Amino acid sequence: MSLPSPTISPTSADMSAEARVASYDWRSLAGDLDNYGCAVLPKLLSPDECLGIAMLYSDESHFRSHIHMARHGFGKGEYRYFNYPLPGLLGGLRTALYPRLAEVANQWNARMGIDERYPAAHSSFLEQCHNAGQIRPTPLLLQYVPGDFNCLHQDLYGDLAFPIQVAFLLSEPGEDFTGGEFVLTEQRPRMQSRVEVVPLRRGDAVAFAVHNRPVQGSKGNYRVNLRHGVSRIRTGMRHTVGIIFHDAR
Repeated sequence: MSLPSPTISPTSADMSAEARVASYDWRSLAGDLDNYGCAVLPKLLSPDECLGIAMLYSDESHFRSHIHMARHGFGKGEYRYFNYPLPGLLGGLRTALYPRLAEVANQWNARMGIDERYPAAHSSFLEQCHNAGQIRPTPLLLQYVPGDFNCLHQDLYGDLAFPIQVAFLLSEPGEDFTGGEFVLTEQRPRMQSRVEVVPLRRGDAVAFAVHNRPVQGSKGNYRVNLRHGVSRIRTGMRHTVGIIFHDAR
């Protein structure tokens, strides 16, 4: 089977990505992000696209670095950060998803009393990152085998950090792997933490808060702190792509 990167040109990938992203009910997705800190976009990728992206993992030419989580205390498992240019479909989806999520992010900042506003175009935001010395691409491809897990964490990477990111599940639960649930925790002021376990199928994407989000309380909005991770893989192999919209130092 042909891999996505050589068979999809950047232009056609952008068009395909924009069309599929536009097909979702973004008012409903924004409501889920507001209420729960995450929102699922079902079947954003086809099974063939999932397989093609997962197969890139063994080709080092697509990546700038290879991380073994256990060496850094991140959990157990491994991932690779993509090089620029990103594979066509992933680059197109990163560009197409950003403006929809920037609307939510700007509303969140307004509610939290944060002055920063994100530009409408992803290219403009990346220019801000690069001017701040954050020039390394952050989209990554993760691989887990039995016993692997990802500790709760936040993907920040520098002073400029976009507050929402997206993960795509490339493997089918119950067939390719068992375990490996995507988990969010939310720390609330003077309350116990809340946990959200997000059920995903192959090809689904989940958009979720990276760090803080606002919650409406009886006395106005307050800020909660989020972390995300992956529970222990019990059997099989699990691949995931993470789309982070800011670049790293």
